Amino acid sequence: MSPLSSGSSRQDQAKDPAKRLHRFEKEYGNLLTTWRTSSNLSRDSDAAETLEIRLQELTNILSDESRRPLPHPCIQFASSRHIYVPIGKIATTSYNEWIIKEAVLFFATLIESEEEAFVENTTFSASLTNLLVRITGPNSVRLGLDTESRVVELAFNITTKIRLAPDILPAWFKAQDSQDEGKRDLREKFAGRTQRADFPLFYILMDYIHHEGKVGDFARTGLLYIIEAASSSTLLEQWIVESDLSTLMATGLGALYSQLSRKLVIDHLPHQLPPILAFSDYQHPTSNFEVISSCSPEFQSHIETFLSHLLFWQDVLNHCKSVEVKSTLLEHFQVIFLQQLLYPSLLESSDIDGGSSVAVLTYLRRILESLDHPDMINLILHYLLALPEAPDAQSDAPSSLISSARKRKSMDLATMMASKSDTAVTPLLFNLVDLILACLRSKNQQTIYVTLQLVSAILKRHHRYAVMTLLKTEVLPSHVVHRTIGAHEQEVEYLLSLAGAVGGQDNFDDVYDSLLKDTMARLESHPCSLKLVAPHVGKNHNHKPAALSDSLPGAPREVREHTLRPDDPLLNAMLDLLETFFLNPVETNLSVTDSLVDLATCGYMSIEGWLARSPHSYQYDEDEDASEEEVSGDEDAKQSPTADAAKLTTEPQDEQAKSQKDCRRRPQWNQQSLPRLLNIVKRLCDQVITYKETVPRFDELLQQRREAFHTADMILHSPKPQPRDIPMTLGTPDRRSDEFSRSGSPSRPSAFEGLAQRLLSELGTPSRSGSPRGRRDQNRGGGSSGVATPSQRVDNYGMASPRTLPIPPPKEFPFPTHNGYRTASPSRIGDDIGVDLDNRGDMHPSRIADFAAADQTILSQRIGLPDKTIDPIPLKFNKAPIREPVSTSREDEEDEDEFSKAAIGPDADEMGDEDEDEDKGAESENDEPQSPQDPETVSVSHVVTNVMIFQSFVFELASLVQVRAGLFNEVRFV
Repeated sequence: MSPLSSGSSRQDQAKDPAKRLHRFEKEYGNLLTTWRTSSNLSRDSDAAETLEIRLQELTNILSDESRRPLPHPCIQFASSRHIYVPIGKIATTSYNEWIIKEAVLFFATLIESEEEAFVENTTFSASLTNLLVRITGPNSVRLGLDTESRVVELAFNITTKIRLAPDILPAWFKAQDSQDEGKRDLREKFAGRTQRADFPLFYILMDYIHHEGKVGDFARTGLLYIIEAASSSTLLEQWIVESDLSTLMATGLGALYSQLSRKLVIDHLPHQLPPILAFSDYQHPTSNFEVISSCSPEFQSHIETFLSHLLFWQDVLNHCKSVEVKSTLLEHFQVIFLQQLLYPSLLESSDIDGGSSVAVLTYLRRILESLDHPDMINLILHYLLALPEAPDAQSDAPSSLISSARKRKSMDLATMMASKSDTAVTPLLFNLVDLILACLRSKNQQTIYVTLQLVSAILKRHHRYAVMTLLKTEVLPSHVVHRTIGAHEQEVEYLLSLAGAVGGQDNFDDVYDSLLKDTMARLESHPCSLKLVAPHVGKNHNHKPAALSDSLPGAPREVREHTLRPDDPLLNAMLDLLETFFLNPVETNLSVTDSLVDLATCGYMSIEGWLARSPHSYQYDEDEDASEEEVSGDEDAKQSPTADAAKLTTEPQDEQAKSQKDCRRRPQWNQQSLPRLLNIVKRLCDQVITYKETVPRFDELLQQRREAFHTADMILHSPKPQPRDIPMTLGTPDRRSDEFSRSGSPSRPSAFEGLAQRLLSELGTPSRSGSPRGRRDQNRGGGSSGVATPSQRVDNYGMASPRTLPIPPPKEFPFPTHNGYRTASPSRIGDDIGVDLDNRGDMHPSRIADFAAADQTILSQRIGLPDKTIDPIPLKFNKAPIREPVSTSREDEEDEDEFSKAAIGPDADEMGDEDEDEDKGAESENDEPQSPQDPETVSVSHVVTNVMIFQSFVFELASLVQVRAGLFNEVRFV
């Protein structure tokens, strides 16, 4: 017979049910014969290969028949003759992975046929369970990834059937006979309940929940289906409570946490360094075998595995409908993970041993950012913040068997933990607040940085736990508006004038309009804002009223109106960091500004007294009051007696009009009455002014940095991938600055080095783009709003020049002129040296390169906090040139030399002896905290980047005050 005729004959047999059954029986008979004639399949490779082929043929026939119309005699034969029993024995005794794999596929085909009720058959379940237990046991042959995946997928398919039809559960779950319970003591009952033989499928899935990929996904989802099925089976619910499910899950989570490095440094890969860090004095921290880097693949793998298992805990609680099972899981989570692992790691952390505080604070932040289940969040923060325990509710209801089982489980857990720890330290002595405040006073900048990130995570996602614990607040009476519209407008314009004083040449109108929208979205997405933004949601029959979903006692109550106390330690610690803003690392400034904004994001947090002026400090001009009274008196004298009646009727309207006019009045601007935050912002603005006076070309350097951020931001978010033919590394000098680099001055990182760089990683600096306060990933945002947050939307953070401000500055906040902030403007320097710096289009390329080299010279200079006693650096043109001229013209040569000398940075060491004496005297008079022998200095480039961040922060404060007033009705008009 030819191969073609053989193939057509087999197809004809498949179409005929009788011929198909005959072929099936023949293949099954050959299978049994081969198995019985082989004494040892592990050594008889020919017999093993034959069995594999026969099993494959049987599976193919069943799979083909299930897709054909009835009748299905082969499936009926498999059910009636129980052929799966010998096939299961063949697979378990073969110790051959290929035979095991084909047997698993055979059982999966029978289950997928959904005929003959295989999943309800106790014989079928016993045979398949025995197969799965034997091939996954410790004495079985090691399975490959594909075979292992098929095994776990088969177990998952069974749990899917149980979920859809709970009636088939008894075929797979055999509970202990309850008739003998009275004859055994409690410990025997507990031991009997935890036997793997009761529910082998459950433990098979438990063994694989920590695996990655499809295997772990199938195992975790299958276990969720089983826990969900406990709501329809009292026996299963009690068995899960008394089983070691909660113990295994808690110890597994603890084991994954223990794998994380004890010491960590936050870093970025060189080719992924964000532009904002590249344009600063950022240095990659050192890591070794003990201190691991956050960007290492090993660390990323470990943290993602730990977080995925933590999210599995959350999924289990979400799917669990049994209160007793949920309580048992949460109790083990607290005792085994929180009390035995997480809190001790926080307690033992230190900056001295090289990054343990950075590690544990980062892990805690990632935990709080990943979880959103209220009970898990309540357990973590309630314990770490040492919140008071709620009194136990006494119930008169009779205790059920499940409740009794949970109490026995709790007693066993308490006994086990008591035997392991003799003296346990609790958060009552040292809690998370103490750790945060101590870390904010650390000398390690990375510790400060990750601590501020943790504070932001708590304020944004779990604000009600921060009130009265992390924050020292005062509860306010019912919503009473004190701030007037006049004072409000005055404060907004004051902030805008400070931000505008920094300068800039971009379109501020579009930037600030976008920032207002982003601030609105940020405020609306805060978890506390729903009742303020939409107070009537849930009052109709289609919506349930919003309520706290914590099922555990002791959860903090809903947030009420409150304000920060002036002596709040957290606020003052952040303001202390703000004092040295321009010398701080960029990551610290990004974090502290973000945390300060988060403090004012809650709608129930009043900003009066710490961000805005207190209404009690308002003082008005007496001359204005007297003039208004005189005008009012003259008008009353001119009125005729017939107008008295009309006056009585219009008196209420007059009172309202007078009240409106009073609210529009602007109080006297007294710097002494300002909160500390606004005073610091003013001092920082004054420092920028001093930098403008002492650093040559500061305005132009600032504009160049802004344009570089814009360019990097556009490339970063360009849909087209950038070519990477020539790898660019940090520190590569510009092509035209070789001569300058050889002179010893370091070159500023090129702006185009950041064009192919991605945004900050989640473990690193707050995810901001190339612009100082750029886009930020909000995949786990606190609200459902699709509008981006302020830091997301401000893509082009170019700041406006004063002439582009949409709101004219008030008279008490005039913009500076030639005698103030702009004394070192590019045009003035250009006039002094005879060069037009604003029109370089006709300039020779070599001269443009010289200007760039001169800018690099300025940017590389080291400076400290500005000192007003130091005079601006004079422009002197009578010294020898610092390098050979490039241009051929003598006039150009002189101009270049003069410009190079003008570009010398303001280093105090280069000043004359007389200036040094004056500086020392000034420092002693002003009691500067820094030592004159080793002053803290940073590069001009670092200061320029921090000035960009400062300007964007002030604009964000202005938008925050402005949006809050309208969204939360914080100002009054009458």
